[in-house]
Amino acid sequence: MNRIKQIITGFISFGFFFFGNAQLTITVTSIPMGTPPNSAIYITGSFNNWNPGDDAYKLTNNHDGTYVITFYPRPVQTEYKFTRGNFETVEGNAVGAFMPNRTFTYDGSPQSIEVSIDGWQYVPGTHTVTDNVQVLDEFVIPQLNTSRNIWIYLPPDYSTSDKKYPVIYMQDGQHLFDAFYSPTGEWKIDESMDNMFIQGDFGAIVVGVTNGGADRTNEYTPWSNPTNGGGNGEAYADFLANTLKPFIDKSYRTMPEREYTVIAGSALGANIALYTAIEYQDVFGKVGLFSPAFWYSDSCYIHLREKGIHQNLKVYFVAGQQESDSNVAEMRRMYDALAREGQDENEMHFLIKPDGAHSEWFWEREFPAAYKWLFTNSVLASQTDESEYWRIYPNPSGNYLIVLTAPEDLPYSIYKLNGSSISSGKLRRGCLDISDLPAGGYFLQLANRSGQTVFVSRFVKE
Repeated sequence: MNRIKQIITGFISFGFFFFGNAQLTITVTSIPMGTPPNSAIYITGSFNNWNPGDDAYKLTNNHDGTYVITFYPRPVQTEYKFTRGNFETVEGNAVGAFMPNRTFTYDGSPQSIEVSIDGWQYVPGTHTVTDNVQVLDEFVIPQLNTSRNIWIYLPPDYSTSDKKYPVIYMQDGQHLFDAFYSPTGEWKIDESMDNMFIQGDFGAIVVGVTNGGADRTNEYTPWSNPTNGGGNGEAYADFLANTLKPFIDKSYRTMPEREYTVIAGSALGANIALYTAIEYQDVFGKVGLFSPAFWYSDSCYIHLREKGIHQNLKVYFVAGQQESDSNVAEMRRMYDALAREGQDENEMHFLIKPDGAHSEWFWEREFPAAYKWLFTNSVLASQTDESEYWRIYPNPSGNYLIVLTAPEDLPYSIYKLNGSSISSGKLRRGCLDISDLPAGGYFLQLANRSGQTVFVSRFVKE
């Protein structure tokens, strides 16, 4: 019996030694000259949902010009920054300009890091949002008994056309459009969408829901993690599908069908995007997953098995090789799990970028490619400029539409302005009988023999 007690005591002592010392200590060796006296210094990062003034992560002032904190992060690569309590006083480089996130990789053993803060980035008044983004203040979320700002990007021609648009619902809304509110950089969704529109894209409405700060993990995770908590994701998904989307469809000119409705996000925001799309497959038809964090809970795989795939989705996966190994491995695991449940692999795109990191600059760069892939094969291109080779007339038309110099067997499709298909066939001698079409506006799409679109033009049937 004494021997057993000795063994147990030994294990307890070993456990106390290992876990009592398995900690990370970060020491700030110097702060910028001109820092206001007695300033509190905080560390913020993915480990505390980027809360800039979290008292649990306030550094201790050693009163010798140095500051120190000891805590117990997860053993993964982690991004972080220092603040003086808010993101208007986040650290910058030596000249006060934006500085990328710092990183550390904690291996679970006692570690010490020494760093210096070279400058503070002062950002009040520095807004980067474009004029075609509006914010709905304090939009009520009854499912969570709270309210949240909703960011809405409208295409450049929204106010000058009668078009209806597809809609992209995205998480972490304060990181999408305006650097003023995003300490880690912004996605520049508005600039990217404007640029693609100029290049001929049809356009889309983008809706961003501001995250709940300290409540972000709870809202983006339907299941609790023993270390990091969570569990309100089901209510948040209900809000997206049954409160926010109906409001957007009622208030704006949208294409409400699932094939024109995307849900997307990054990290835990990607997790809740996929959960919502699986839970509400009749509402969301496309999913954008940027650096998903499926390691958070195996319940995401159980949920997928229980729900199954009863309406095919279009799913875009992208992550970076510079992220944690678990991010990449779990993303592959989810791809395989979807395929086993019947998801068409031709409707999934899986991409690992060698230089990619778990950061806004990476997601900003990858967003346009994701957008274009998700809308592949959708008639969402602005009409092609007419030329001497491609031209339709008369426009408006009566019973016939003439396509100038088109090969007589050219495949064609006619779509409503909302993108739904009306008819298709092969053009005969450059003439198209449209006598059966009701009066209204339409798109004519012409393709070559390989199926590639060569011409899209809007026309009016009188």
